[in-house]
Amino acid sequence: MSQHARARSRFVRRLALVATLGLLIFTAIWIRAVVDEQGVPVAAQASESENRPPVEDRTARAAERDRLQGLPGISDETRSKIPAESRQLILVTGKAQDSSHSTATLYSRPAAGADWRRVAGWPARNGAKGWSTERTQGDLTTPEGVFSLTDAGGLLPKPPGTRLPYSQSPFFVPEGLGVNGESLAGAFDYVVAIDFNRRQGFSPLDDEKPDGEDMGGNIWLHVDHDGPSRGCIGIPKEAMEKILTTLDPAAKPVIAMGPAGF
Repeated sequence: MSQHARARSRFVRRLALVATLGLLIFTAIWIRAVVDEQGVPVAAQASESENRPPVEDRTARAAERDRLQGLPGISDETRSKIPAESRQLILVTGKAQDSSHSTATLYSRPAAGADWRRVAGWPARNGAKGWSTERTQGDLTTPEGVFSLTDAGGLLPKPPGTRLPYSQSPFFVPEGLGVNGESLAGAFDYVVAIDFNRRQGFSPLDDEKPDGEDMGGNIWLHVDHDGPSRGCIGIPKEAMEKILTTLDPAAKPVIAMGPAGF
């Protein structure tokens, strides 16, 4: 091979090497740009995509969330009884049909018909003999169902920010002892009347029972006295303060209460 041919061959090899290096540098810059722009390498994106549930599974999960509307642990029948226009809800779920132990959870939603969002929750006590759908006077059960919340009151002045109509009275003093012999002192410092067999727009102390005396009445949300109730729902005092300063008549607040899965 002539000297000229050898020089030309060396030139071609060098040119090929430069081209290869240039291609490698360009590829590296392009990959870096993709990572910087999307935050995840293309290969990783593909891997994540492969790990996602199938479309039909994601659709089913979304449908389940829509059906529950953010309220686990209750039946579709109970959920359907919550008024569409209500934007505030207290959900009281008992441990069992015959248990006096339960939990109370405050929910809200931004618009009528939207999914519910949990605001706060507390331990609660209900009737000493649990729950009933056919309550009678003195049976020591709490009525199961969905009821409006329209009126409040108590022995103490209303907490600042209370918007429900509030009746302060010295007559909010319980008589006798609790079911288990515990003191009831302070139980009626704050109450919210549950609209079961009562007239809306009146003080919780109003004793009128539109559906008759046999069903009983004066079912309240009140301060817990460390024991089961005769039919009311007891929650901590700070929880009552939170509820009184949160409930808004314009939001049509309701309470849904019963044993788990009701």
